[in-house]
Amino acid sequence: MIGGTLVAKREVYVSVDVEADGPIPGPYSMLSFGMAACGAFDGAGFTASDPAERTFYAELRPISDGFDPEALAVSGLDRDRLARDGLDPAEAMNAASAWVSETAAGATPVLVAYPLAYDWMWLYWYFVRFARSGSPFGHSRHLDVKTLYAVKAGVPVARATKRQMPPELLSRRPHTHNALDDAIEQAELFQNLMTWPGGS
Repeated sequence: MIGGTLVAKREVYVSVDVEADGPIPGPYSMLSFGMAACGAFDGAGFTASDPAERTFYAELRPISDGFDPEALAVSGLDRDRLARDGLDPAEAMNAASAWVSETAAGATPVLVAYPLAYDWMWLYWYFVRFARSGSPFGHSRHLDVKTLYAVKAGVPVARATKRQMPPELLSRRPHTHNALDDAIEQAELFQNLMTWPGGS
């Protein structure tokens, strides 16, 4: 508080994408995830940063034998290869937590995703289960890009799909289902939404 005015702590936004071999963590495994720092907000304005500049990517060893073939096919990742060469989940999550803290550099890190519920569920579960310090995003520092669009556009959440968004909001990058590629693509959508005046 300065002069009776509440001063907001600077937030750093991290776009995250997850590739997994099933619908929920525990019975199934997170196979890869990508993170891209994409901007900061200080309570007065949003400043974008190149999301390809500060990134993190990991491929993980599966934690269970169960998998959904359709979910696995989406990522194109090879479970047998990951069982041999993937990172131990604790190693991956501790490295990711350290990267988030270093990237935030004293600011408050906030996870952004589209849609949030899926990616947050996996990342939060893995951070709590495997990282020494738990989640670097706490239990609630996250922002859903889908909801952000719905509110700004004045449309129901069911209509907050990329197919129905104005083309100028979308990234020109392809959606490849590589977790880092998609985190960067999603970061550009988030940046465009943060500066978009809105309207349906």
